[in-house]
Amino acid sequence: MIIEVRTPARAGLIGNPSDGFGGVTISLTFDAFCATVRLWESPELDIRPSQRDRATFESLDDLVHNVQNDGYYGGVRLIKAAIKVFCDYCQRLGIELEQKNFTIAYDTDIPSRVGLAGSSAIVTSAMRALMRYYGVTIPKQILPNLILSAESDELKIGAGLQDRVAQVYGGLVYMDFGEEHMRRGFGQYENLDLKLLPPLFIAYDATSSEGTEVVHNPLRERFQKGEAVVVDTLSIIAGNARQFRQALEGGDLAEMYRLVDANFDLRAQIMGINPLHRRLVNVARRAGAACHFCGSGGAVIGIYRDEAMYRDLEEAYAKIGVPILKPRVIEYPELGPHPMNAPKPK
Repeated sequence: MIIEVRTPARAGLIGNPSDGFGGVTISLTFDAFCATVRLWESPELDIRPSQRDRATFESLDDLVHNVQNDGYYGGVRLIKAAIKVFCDYCQRLGIELEQKNFTIAYDTDIPSRVGLAGSSAIVTSAMRALMRYYGVTIPKQILPNLILSAESDELKIGAGLQDRVAQVYGGLVYMDFGEEHMRRGFGQYENLDLKLLPPLFIAYDATSSEGTEVVHNPLRERFQKGEAVVVDTLSIIAGNARQFRQALEGGDLAEMYRLVDANFDLRAQIMGINPLHRRLVNVARRAGAACHFCGSGGAVIGIYRDEAMYRDLEEAYAKIGVPILKPRVIEYPELGPHPMNAPKPK
């Protein structure tokens, strides 16, 4: 039997990048892209590379393009880290795993290194596949911690919990990582009503990818040093995310507009902004939409008012060769040893 698990892409709606600093975020999972892991029993433990792990290229240009899109490392290291963290967790809890090997393969169509949580989607799918294969249940609120550990502890990738919580819970997710919650080991995580969402768009530039560590690691260093402007700005961003939830539940579109734009402006005060990423925001604002980054940069999410504005956005992004889409937010039920696979993108 082949176990197949899919995890959708994630877009941060509000609160980036405060999730790694005791902040508050609201994120959503959408079905345009996903990471798929397949796992089946085999005589030896075999990790199959995907296109992103290839070592054979058509030309020098092909190699350079591959590195620009996927970095120097593909997804095999993510799978290896997920397996190790899963085994360590089971060992700590005294869970005895059946002595059987497997082959694990992955594939993903989530645009790489643009802030749509492509790496965490691979790890999340791998962890869910392992849970199902060995019949292990990991509490829903704890699973994001393990997924993050695979990336941050094992691979030293700078990141926060937001992506992993959103991809474990699915749908529209409110996350509060305040110290009063995190003392117990996890934050306050709530699914919100999708019907409350305003009209949203996502645009991304796959040609301007960069690793999340490029933006997150310097910010973390400054935060840990107690740099006042960083600490204060991240606190304001978190407060704005709380206000956004109130505006969402009250149907206050003007306030949602203001807070989304403020999120980007505040971010720009404490973080360097790649000019190619900034233009994605500027294009949306010129069309009258509110806009900010989905994650670390390279993809943006925004609010538009009506179909006429969306057509203007389509035309404006087309002029710079950037795809735009309306995200269809997807939910999935409680995770157990046999988690529900997210729907395939259409």
